[in-house]
Amino acid sequence: MTAPTVPSASAPAALRTTGVGRSVRDSLVITKCNLIRVTRVPGMIIFMLVQPVLFVVMFSYVFGGSMQIGGTTDSSVYREFLMVGIFAQTVIFATVATSAGIADDMRKGLVDRFRALPMARGAVLTGRTLADLVQMMVTMVVLATVGSLVGWRIHEGALKAAAAFGLLLLLGYAFTWVGALTGMLVGSPEAASSGGMMWIIPVTFISNAFVDPGQMTPWLRHVADWNPFSATVQACRELFGNPGVRTSDVWPMEHAVEASLLYSIVIIAICRTLAVRKYRNATS
Repeated sequence: MTAPTVPSASAPAALRTTGVGRSVRDSLVITKCNLIRVTRVPGMIIFMLVQPVLFVVMFSYVFGGSMQIGGTTDSSVYREFLMVGIFAQTVIFATVATSAGIADDMRKGLVDRFRALPMARGAVLTGRTLADLVQMMVTMVVLATVGSLVGWRIHEGALKAAAAFGLLLLLGYAFTWVGALTGMLVGSPEAASSGGMMWIIPVTFISNAFVDPGQMTPWLRHVADWNPFSATVQACRELFGNPGVRTSDVWPMEHAVEASLLYSIVIIAICRTLAVRKYRNATS
């Protein structure tokens, strides 16, 4: 059996001696391992990039002329309205890969292997979610490029645009912890994938991502306005300066940036706590 690696003398003392430093170090090692694994599966990278591009093209040109946004059915207006919804949907869909990947690792006995190593228990899950966050960043670059080709534009400057992308990535990272918890609970990649889609579809479509909730029935509009997904979409439309910002007296719509941050932080706090606890119980 190989002896555990001893931290280098050049490493910061805090990272060698504190529990937080050890957790950070171990999480980054797992993140690197997951990213290397992704690069060795070209099909996964292609699917990760092609699927959201197909959504952009289909929604833009199939539904663009029939959607009324801001009192007009101009397809160019709808394409600008649409792109933020596609951004948010894409980062949410990453949850499926997280849950299926963790469930697959559980089934293959990866938990038992890590149990024998002197590493932080939460590092396996944190490393996986951070690796998925890096993949989201790459996908965002591709999507923004495609969006610019179909007419999407940033109207409020680089700083606000950076803040909008930050909110999108934070939302995506929050929901990777939902995926991590799902993967730990079901223990099967197939069940994790299908189970994830059961809640992703209503969360993304009962929202302001693709249609104006003002056109929905009252009870459905109320659900859409309080949807965490809708808060991030509303906030990003405001920051990008895109059309379709919803006028509503509901708090998440009036204070969308604050609501988006609050929702994401709460989701991370709850789901990370539950997922790590489940992981520790599985390795006890």
